[in-house]
Amino acid sequence: MDGTLLKNQKVTEEELIAGGYKKYSGEDIDIFYNQSVCQHAGFCVRGSADVYEVGRRPWIIADNETAQRNAEIINTCPSGALKFIRKDD
Repeated sequence: MDGTLLKNQKVTEEELIAGGYKKYSGEDIDIFYNQSVCQHAGFCVRGSADVYEVGRRPWIIADNETAQRNAEIINTCPSGALKFIRKDD
């Protein structure tokens, strides 16, 4: 799964933004987060506190992990609150 899927269909950045996702840009990957979808399971924070730190602004810094590791972490998100679009493919 490449992370740019929503209900098994590829989506664009524009569709994610229109769907309530906020973009956090990185060099090789953009991470999108939708607070209203989040179930606060904490898989992201436990996956990489360097990328996801709740008390920091911005709370997501994509470049603090590799694009591959970010994709792995995002794919563990049970709610779908996190999505990504890779730039290095």
